[in-house]
Amino acid sequence: MVLALELDINHLFFWDPLLFEGTPYELNRVGILSLLAAALCVGFFLYGAAKKALVPKGAGNLAETLYLFVRNNIAIDVIGPEGAKYAGYLASVFFFILFSNVLAILPGIHFAPTSRMAIPFMLAILTWIIFNVVGVIKQGLGGYLKGTLFPPGVPKAVYILLTPIEFFSVFVVRPLTLMVRLLANLMAGHVLLTIFFLFTHEFLVTNIGPTAPLGLVTLAVATALMMLEMLVVVMQAYIFTMLSAFYIAEAVHGHGAEDHLTHDEPAHETPHEDRRPQLEGVAA
Repeated sequence: MVLALELDINHLFFWDPLLFEGTPYELNRVGILSLLAAALCVGFFLYGAAKKALVPKGAGNLAETLYLFVRNNIAIDVIGPEGAKYAGYLASVFFFILFSNVLAILPGIHFAPTSRMAIPFMLAILTWIIFNVVGVIKQGLGGYLKGTLFPPGVPKAVYILLTPIEFFSVFVVRPLTLMVRLLANLMAGHVLLTIFFLFTHEFLVTNIGPTAPLGLVTLAVATALMMLEMLVVVMQAYIFTMLSAFYIAEAVHGHGAEDHLTHDEPAHETPHEDRRPQLEGVAA
């Protein structure tokens, strides 16, 4: 028995158009599923908001709870009281990524737009633009560049090495790491599920024979991977949003961002700068 898997690297970058081919509005599979994720996200909250009640129930309660989670536990918890004004952006990013990721485990689709380079790249660039613009507005161009490239409390001689590192870290590496983290985790999950389902189909459908029991093994592994992927799709949305909030917090408050947290706020006792390296090291 020969199992042949054709892998084409071009599928990472190029997809044949499916709708409106030859026009400026042509859409391929990635574009269609991205629009679907956006529509599901908007539809979910519109449906939840339509169920007006003093005490929300059902979809309304779920939508409100999820939004308040992002607003209170990410935006305000990380940025401080000012984080409320950025909650709309952070919630939009979180739920768009979440709904996009969920498509990877939906039967009949099994594909997340975030597993293709363009979507994570644009989300990362959008976060990069926002935290840099916020930094310039809050601190002024000179103050923002000085606070970023010349952190206080460092011997002047060290700036020779530290300033180039800070420049690449903040202005080049941050959007790349945001993009690669989301892309790599979703792409890895998509590839693994594809491989095990292909083996399952080969053993149990195409070439039924003495090796059929192996198909049951690959099916069990694929099922376990599906369960793991459910955790991954939520965690990656959370990590991307949390890191975006950290970057915005640093742009708002500078390198002394933890100073805006008061001792009478128990929910904010852990400085956000102490938690960022832990999140950046999380791998699904």
